[in-house]
Amino acid sequence: MARTLLRTVRAAPERVWQLWTTASGIERWWALDGFTTTVQQIDVVLGGQLRYTMTASAPDKVAYMQRHGIPLATHARKTFTDVHKPDRLAYSSWIDFVPGHEPYEQLTVVDLTPVDNGTRVQMTMESLHDDVWTERLAAGRRHELDNLARLIDPQDDGARSGTLADQRPR
Repeated sequence: MARTLLRTVRAAPERVWQLWTTASGIERWWALDGFTTTVQQIDVVLGGQLRYTMTASAPDKVAYMQRHGIPLATHARKTFTDVHKPDRLAYSSWIDFVPGHEPYEQLTVVDLTPVDNGTRVQMTMESLHDDVWTERLAAGRRHELDNLARLIDPQDDGARSGTLADQRPR
């Protein structure tokens, strides 16, 4: 089963696309609270790559990571599998951080649809290998969408978050 997140943001699809497909855009909203994201490579073409590092930066996050023996920085790689500016972006993420589990790829599709006063963002994610890790992925992606909405509109309090729904993969 796939997971779908829906969110409406107060910006045109072209603006959302720019924030999703440039190093400067991604570095402003991609990380969880208490972390920073640094993009090493981004080539938004079919088969192109996004490589970035997410690093714990807040003292409480650093302490938590150190206390549990977790590296302060994680490196991520995504390969673009569908690029249709400004309404569809899909990427395959390399999942290599699950203890005791062989690495594998996971697909995410982002559709941007113009609506009154903004853009409807629909993020459809393939499930991970089990329900616990799938929910962790969904929680992280919900947080990312909240960050994106707050970047676009600092008054956004998450009330426009939309819904999380399970659906069959496309």
